[in-house]
Amino acid sequence: MTKYQHILLAVDFFEQDEVVIARAMDLASVYQAKLSLIHVVDTMPIVDAGYGGDMPYSVDLGNELLEIAKAKLLNIAEKLAVPEDCLWLETGSAKLEIVRVAEEQLVDLIVVGSHGRHGLALLLGSTANSVLHHAQCDVLAVRLPAS
Repeated sequence: MTKYQHILLAVDFFEQDEVVIARAMDLASVYQAKLSLIHVVDTMPIVDAGYGGDMPYSVDLGNELLEIAKAKLLNIAEKLAVPEDCLWLETGSAKLEIVRVAEEQLVDLIVVGSHGRHGLALLLGSTANSVLHHAQCDVLAVRLPAS
């Protein structure tokens, strides 16, 4: 059985994160593994539909979203006693950034929540599913309770 040494926990700040956090904490404790946290702020532009989808809002929401995300990530890290050098706040595609950071940081287990989507929702893309198929390390997709 593999002894995990570095676990990357992907958080998305939903209430159901507690289930995923608890699972990652349990595994880090059992394996006495280093625990890192990642959150990815999607860079998908926000567009005013009144302009036909061509004109983004002039307000720079990107920096505001990053500041909010940073505060939330630091709050979780403090609760879990995860040092700041083990925190990753990235922008872009969650599926790509989680895999990239995992490879760069030599992570051997990624823990991510899974909403268990089926049909069209799955076809449109699931972060957990994409990470599972592209990561070079093990991935634990923790089933989230229905909200």
